Amino acid sequence: MTTWAPSLNVTFRRLTIWMARSATIGAAIVCFLGAPVSAHELRPAIIAVEIEKSGAFELRVALNLEAQIAGISTEQSDTSESEKAPMYDRLRGSTPDELHEVFLPIIDSFVAGLGLAFDGAKADLTLQSLETPPMGDTSFARVSTLIFTGTAPAGVATMVWTAESSFGNNVIRVTRAGDTEPFYSAFLQGGEASEPISLQEIVKQGAWANFGKYVTIGFEHIVPKGLDHILFVVGLFLLSPRLRALSWQVTGFTLAHSVSLALGIYGVVNVPAAIVEPLIAASIIFVAVENLFTDRLHRWRPVAVFVFGLLHGLGFAGVLSEIGLPKEQFVTGLIGFNLGVEFGQLTVIAACFLGVGLWFRHRHWYRRAIAMPASVAIALVAMFWFVERIA
Repeated sequence: MTTWAPSLNVTFRRLTIWMARSATIGAAIVCFLGAPVSAHELRPAIIAVEIEKSGAFELRVALNLEAQIAGISTEQSDTSESEKAPMYDRLRGSTPDELHEVFLPIIDSFVAGLGLAFDGAKADLTLQSLETPPMGDTSFARVSTLIFTGTAPAGVATMVWTAESSFGNNVIRVTRAGDTEPFYSAFLQGGEASEPISLQEIVKQGAWANFGKYVTIGFEHIVPKGLDHILFVVGLFLLSPRLRALSWQVTGFTLAHSVSLALGIYGVVNVPAAIVEPLIAASIIFVAVENLFTDRLHRWRPVAVFVFGLLHGLGFAGVLSEIGLPKEQFVTGLIGFNLGVEFGQLTVIAACFLGVGLWFRHRHWYRRAIAMPASVAIALVAMFWFVERIA
């Protein structure tokens, strides 16, 4: 008994310290991510303009109305990042009528921040309807639609869309009455105006300008908005910070999400977000938990990562479908978005390597003091997300 007691005491003390460190890191990540059940990722508003030959137009604005009322811009990645999150959460629990009662008194100032100008002259917008889905699953943001009408002056040559910076990021699509596809589409940052849109002929965005726009969209979907994708990549890094082992995993993940992203955008595969999002959280749990039981890259790991990459690609496809791709430059936009995602992932890996791997990867205590506690923390956060997404 005397021989075993010191060993048991040391083991127990190490286990206690390791569990405390894991819990602390987990709590820090949860606090950093701000993951209350009612938090939601903010997506760009979708602006659709349909113009008739007579000059009459219909403007449809699809957006997160609760975030607009609360004053939370889509330039933030999640509503929980704002100090106005409690107000947003209350609005999310309201009925459509209750939400409209709060919005209608401020609608004039809201409309004043929107600009649809023809040859430099701002058009008058008349609100025809305001539609909000019934209160449903509060873990998913609902989209309200405002429909405005107006008439462009005769003989105008161009149209420009803009919105105040507080409106946040948005996507503008312009369609001629009777057409099913927009002849102009663009992603705009908050406060950014569209280029002059010709109403005399179909205007196509330059291929390089369109490519650059979607590279930016893809990058921002990882950094800073893709917190679940970031944790997945960090989980891959933690198994082994050696570039050779990491390259096998990242290559498999890249190939997989590229395939499923393309299939999802082309409509070949269509899986509801209610299924994809919990599975993405489950993939993070798997990677993090496996890190606790092995420090080697076994043969099944790249295969599992490839399968999980397919899931993440479907998640990317859901986002890109909402934003839309111009028909005439569909492939260019798709490639640009995918490259942006890759740049985002490489940025995460570089940050991990420079922050941890470069300094500590050869230390004998790297796995015990860094890899395992961080993996536990990631698993705890992903478990929270999984429960939240299936609730």
